[in-house]
Amino acid sequence: MNNNTKKHYIVGGAGSGLGQAIALQLLQQGESVITVGRSLEKLQALQSQFPNQVQFIVGDITSEATLNAFIQLAKSAYISGICMNAGGPPAITIWETTMEQWDMAYQLLLRWKVKFIKAILPHLEQQGYGRMVFIESATIKEPMDNLVLSTAFRLAVTGFVKTLSNEYAHKGITCNILAPGPHNTPAIERVFKKKQEQTGTDIHTIQQQENNKIPVKRLGNATEFAQLALWLLSKEAGYITGQTIAVDGGLIKGVFG
Repeated sequence: MNNNTKKHYIVGGAGSGLGQAIALQLLQQGESVITVGRSLEKLQALQSQFPNQVQFIVGDITSEATLNAFIQLAKSAYISGICMNAGGPPAITIWETTMEQWDMAYQLLLRWKVKFIKAILPHLEQQGYGRMVFIESATIKEPMDNLVLSTAFRLAVTGFVKTLSNEYAHKGITCNILAPGPHNTPAIERVFKKKQEQTGTDIHTIQQQENNKIPVKRLGNATEFAQLALWLLSKEAGYITGQTIAVDGGLIKGVFG
């Protein structure tokens, strides 16, 4: 292992949305962040804002070349926490899906995460420490309209993470899932646009209708979401592992939501 024990955090999708909010919170605390993303401009902007704290790989995380480069970069540092996060598949009904889209969703939501974790686990074991947080979706707890691809493969991630937590908890490595409901980030736009396509209702009305379904009567805020992620990535969260925590303003009605 690299003798440099300065803490580093891995944050996927740090260019926007929930990933960006988590990265910013870490960087504002003086932490070092390693990330990957498709937008060179967004990652360079983050690096310019926090010189000497940001390293990144530009590319599609589902491609073998990008993923392998990211794994090598991660292995070069002491990894304190990992936030697994990437974009989601299209909002679509079961009937509208193609088999190519199912294959794509497997690559986007499951395969790269398994490969990355398997590659980095020996590194974390050698450290004797690690925190993992997977950013998935509240559809894990309760399926939502037009999100069948997301629901199916994020449930597979849940099974993987629960098993992972059981196998590695005694080695100082914790693994948890955050399951966000509707948040005021670019990701919600594809859901609203799909509902507009289906109903002919304008986007503003759709947003108001969705807000009214949520007990707190608003969309989530990325910064408040990031606070919980940071705690789960911290040393203080050592006694919580294998959990899937919904962050949804009370939207899920089940007792164990």
